[in-house]
Amino acid sequence: MDLADIHCRVGLSVIFFAFVLGAWGVIAFLMGRGVSGNYFGALIIGEVLTIAQALLGVILIIMGRWPTDVLHFLYGIVVILAWLMVYVYTKGATTRRELIIYALVSFFVMGLAMRGITTAGTAPSCLAF
Repeated sequence: MDLADIHCRVGLSVIFFAFVLGAWGVIAFLMGRGVSGNYFGALIIGEVLTIAQALLGVILIIMGRWPTDVLHFLYGIVVILAWLMVYVYTKGATTRRELIIYALVSFFVMGLAMRGITTAGTAPSCLAF
């Protein structure tokens, strides 16, 4: 397994993790809850996962393996910044309002990560089912 495959697998993890955060957030919102400590901790784990994904991408670039579409970089940057920007926008509040914002942004992150995989170029073997 080469580094591009690891980068792809971490990308898939970002997609699945963001989906779980989105679904969890919507369900908790419908139950009348706000951002819990567990949910906030999961958001931090998701952020660390996206940063790890970016670091793997930087290593691939240093090795001379560039994506075929420059939009790949835009998607990666927005994925890293999305949850951070929600935190800044909401000033760290934990009400129901903030929970639904985090949940919707999590689905947005999922979509961007999916789009990022499609702009990477040749599909690594991790996408072969």
